[in-house]
Amino acid sequence: MKKLTVKDVDLKGKKVIVRCDFNVPLDDSLNITDDMRIRAAMPTIKYILEQEPSKLILMSHLGRPKGEVVEKMRLTPVANRLEEILGEKVLKLDDCVGEAVKEAIDKSSERIVLLENLRFHKEETNNDPEFAKQLASLADIYVNDAFGTAHRAHASTAGITQYLTSVAGLLLEKEINYLGGAVTNPEKPFVVILGGAKVSDKITLIENLLKKADTILIGGGMAYTFLKALGKNIGDSLLEEDKIGTAKSLLEKARGSGVDIILTEDCLVVKDFNDPSTKQIVTDIPDGWQGVDIGPKTIQMFKDALSKAKTVVWNGPVGVFEIDDYANGTKEIAEYLATLKDAITIVGGGDSAAAVKKFKVEDAMTHISTGGGASLEFLEGKQLPGIAALTDA
Repeated sequence: MKKLTVKDVDLKGKKVIVRCDFNVPLDDSLNITDDMRIRAAMPTIKYILEQEPSKLILMSHLGRPKGEVVEKMRLTPVANRLEEILGEKVLKLDDCVGEAVKEAIDKSSERIVLLENLRFHKEETNNDPEFAKQLASLADIYVNDAFGTAHRAHASTAGITQYLTSVAGLLLEKEINYLGGAVTNPEKPFVVILGGAKVSDKITLIENLLKKADTILIGGGMAYTFLKALGKNIGDSLLEEDKIGTAKSLLEKARGSGVDIILTEDCLVVKDFNDPSTKQIVTDIPDGWQGVDIGPKTIQMFKDALSKAKTVVWNGPVGVFEIDDYANGTKEIAEYLATLKDAITIVGGGDSAAAVKKFKVEDAMTHISTGGGASLEFLEGKQLPGIAALTDA
């Protein structure tokens, strides 16, 4: 996927508009509780500023205001955090298009401008050409650095590219290189860890990875549908009844492709989900009990498989890691990945990213994706509209 990047174009004296992913979590007092996404955009922002553009215009969405102005979804907290990190004034505007916005940008003495939440306009998610044209009219060059929204064909990710030279930011380039490399040409052995609640969310992913991976480790809620497909007792564990046939056929395909699928051998189960004192380790789940984590034998099997890996992709926790009593499996796997010095370790966004952060091993991973849905679709081998729309190298 050869696209122009921000390093391939001359930015000096130009107005540069950058689509960032500043969709950060806020508490009730509108304080940012996790600024990972803002920090992830810093290499691109700092690189552009070093090139001495006449203006750096940043844009993003926040939350789902559904085309209405929602006061608590304004980007003001993001502007404040940007100022703290960059040590420079950021002009925060109250809209993202229109004459007043254009005028404010032209008259401002600040180098950095942050537009208001794009999704205050329904035209953004509708990929309205006129709205995209208005965004484009603010600048000379467009940079997409928002991998988290690259799987959406919105005005600020796809529409705008019709009107400006459009390049990948450094974060987007890194995502393409790591996730794209894992999908197209992984260093072998290639081991994939899949977790999360549902098989249905990962069918296309598994089918795509069966062509690439050497070993697939399956934990989390989705494992129980596979165990059921093998005729095992799963008690009251999470089950997608209508996906048992699919799970069976995926296991058969894996056998046919020579891919080793390793399932949960033992589980941490509880009688009552809200009462961790009932927990115990079993290999056969009795009726009335439900699995909430992988057991010690499975943890060891997973580690054995990972010990030989040269590339690891992890998508989805292997237990209910948000609850400390049910987090041991996910914690052990996260900490073990942190010890693999010769492997490329890629964590695919969402809950897996939250897990490595919770267990304080994020710095030991080669790459943590900033996109949940986007990283999943990319690993499924789908073309992402926000990347496809960029100018070819």
